[in-house]
Amino acid sequence: MSFRPEKVANEIKKILAQPVVDISNGIKAGFATLTAVRISKDLQNAKIYISLFGKDSKPGALISELESQKGELRHKLGKELRLRAVPELKFFLDDTLDQIEHIQNILSTVKSDSNSEE
Repeated sequence: MSFRPEKVANEIKKILAQPVVDISNGIKAGFATLTAVRISKDLQNAKIYISLFGKDSKPGALISELESQKGELRHKLGKELRLRAVPELKFFLDDTLDQIEHIQNILSTVKSDSNSEE
């Protein structure tokens, strides 16, 4: 098993973290964090997961802005990564925190129901 995809994904995460934050701040979409990068084994496709915080956050606006600036982000990767081909980028909203909150709400509801039955 090769660890190269993991290493490349970590490098992509380091390189794109600040530009993602800058783009989010530029369009006032909320506080953005690059949470994960998943790259294919052939290093041709990278899925970029972004978490967005703030009550006035605009996830749709951020994803569409990142898609429109994909060329510049790939150019930045090409300058800093030593790869034969720069991976194609696809951006996704990371909703892991929302899922955790939902599960915690369910668990607290179940716990309070079980306590009231005793």
